[in-house]
Amino acid sequence: MPHDLHAALKQHFGHAAFRAGQQQVMEALLAGRSALALFPTSAGKSLCYQLPALLMEGVALIISPLIALMKDQVQALQARGIAAARLDSSLSAAEVAQVFDDMRTGVLKLLYIAPERLMNENFIERLKRLRISMMAVDEAHCISEWGHNFRPEYLRLAHVAAELGIRPVLALTATATPSVAADIRKAFGIAHEDHVQTSFLRPNLHFRITPCTTRQRLGVLTRLLQKRKLPSIVYVTLQQTAEEVATHLQRNEVNALAYHAGLPDEHRHAAQDAFMSGQTDVIVATIAFGMGIDKSDIRAVYHYNLPKTLENYSQETGRAGRDGKTSVCEMLACGDDCIVLENFTFGDTPTPQAIRQLLDHLLLGGTEFDVSMYDLAHATDIRPLVIETVITNLELDGILRPLGSFYASYQYRFIQPEQRILSGHKAERQAFLRRLFQCGKRGTKWTTINPDEAAAELEEPRDRVLKALTWLQESGDIELKPSGSRQKYRLSEEAHRRDPKEITKKMQQLFAHREERDVERLQEVLNYARHRGCLTRRLLDYFGESMEADCGTCTSCKEREKGVADDAPRVIPQSEPPPITIEHVAAIREVIAERKPALRSARQLARFLCGLTSPATTRERLGRHPSFGLLETIPFGDVLAQTETMLR
Repeated sequence: MPHDLHAALKQHFGHAAFRAGQQQVMEALLAGRSALALFPTSAGKSLCYQLPALLMEGVALIISPLIALMKDQVQALQARGIAAARLDSSLSAAEVAQVFDDMRTGVLKLLYIAPERLMNENFIERLKRLRISMMAVDEAHCISEWGHNFRPEYLRLAHVAAELGIRPVLALTATATPSVAADIRKAFGIAHEDHVQTSFLRPNLHFRITPCTTRQRLGVLTRLLQKRKLPSIVYVTLQQTAEEVATHLQRNEVNALAYHAGLPDEHRHAAQDAFMSGQTDVIVATIAFGMGIDKSDIRAVYHYNLPKTLENYSQETGRAGRDGKTSVCEMLACGDDCIVLENFTFGDTPTPQAIRQLLDHLLLGGTEFDVSMYDLAHATDIRPLVIETVITNLELDGILRPLGSFYASYQYRFIQPEQRILSGHKAERQAFLRRLFQCGKRGTKWTTINPDEAAAELEEPRDRVLKALTWLQESGDIELKPSGSRQKYRLSEEAHRRDPKEITKKMQQLFAHREERDVERLQEVLNYARHRGCLTRRLLDYFGESMEADCGTCTSCKEREKGVADDAPRVIPQSEPPPITIEHVAAIREVIAERKPALRSARQLARFLCGLTSPATTRERLGRHPSFGLLETIPFGDVLAQTETMLR
């Protein structure tokens, strides 16, 4: 086995040897056992599934949440002559049809998809007809509610793997605390001995803490970047801060560009390309930047604002110095950032009324029902991610059973003339297709068809309608676009025995615990910044790894060399939060007088004043309102108390 692996490694990837942990993971997979690879960023996680996929029969499914990462990996594999493809929203209809064709003919060895794709009934049907060699789940920490980046659709991955009988499964992550790793192993049935973890120690990263006030920070950053004219990333919390900091740096002769999710796609891509090619030295970015960035010579990562968690910090600083050369990771630590970060946490928590409204929707909709996350979000003013969290917890409690997702409607347009499509079929099939084409609502180019209505009209099973449309798409006769994604559920017997009040209370507690946990995580970041002991050791300890000796390169180690006493914590400046003024109260009164439907409850109004969007404020375009974000520097609790008093 090792000999075969080494030969395959040389043949397909041109490498002479494996990196730490890689061979152990591959041997588990080739023996049919699921595994967890917990490797630091850039330690070669991808190879752990790419090489076994080539040696196993069938196609390997790779689940990745990032289109940019999928794109890069597929291009790199194709350049090596490996049959890899991706399915994502950026592909054209012809490209999708080609991928489906390659799936059907068994050409593909690796297929990259986003986790949401596994909620699509059509796609699951296709998978049932395939020989799947294995499944690899990237960013697997998203499966854990204790993780810093929980995504409800990840919980379903384990269900789908079991349902389709996919084994082995490889879970991959670069950020998992011991409790998160235990969650991942439990979800995918991974034995403890197949949890392969390599050291997270990167001796070339030098960690720095520079305490700053809000006023000092921009000057400190500018001086650092003027002095070190090297490829650097500056991480900020808000899109507006990214713009302000980048503009200030440009005016002070630092070659910098802003990058955030609010920029048009072409500006974002241009900024990323300029940084990757070395035309731009500095990118000032929100955390939207960096996932899948493969630039080895980033010499510094600055945290202009505090990171949200130590997991985020580890992931973001891990983008520095991938070439092994010395790189600096500097945090400009200011306690004032806590307010904005905590406000984000509180902003996601739904009101008890909204939770109850959501549960009534779900539990009183009949034994079998279907919902649109988009419609539910607007009806309850709860973000889709939060709704999915509620639904996922109802699934785990055995109250709801997911029956898969489907599209309420499809749009198709003819690529071939209708008569030519019909002429290639026998009379009976022609008659069926002719009747199918008469269903739905014809526009100038596209016809919109509802599969349920078409099935009723044709007196045929829904499945036959979908199969015909899919077949026509695969044959290159039509272009097919799904729309109106809906999720189907069945209520269990258990649901009727449960009191909705009790379930509401349980969900409220769930979100209250999440708030507490997120605030604790932020506190851990502050404690890290205050820590007088070795910072590298402290960070490794958080991820369950011990270190024998201090690093000798971080701020704390350097201070100790200079004889700075380490008996008291490092002081991180934190100013008193500003008060709510008479002017603020007058502005809030004006907003209340406008009687906006999206700002009916105290919590909705508090979110709006703290600059936090919700489905209702987005729909009513209140992000442009002059009072949006009026109190964003004031703790959410204080703003909420004020709005409760004023609405009473």
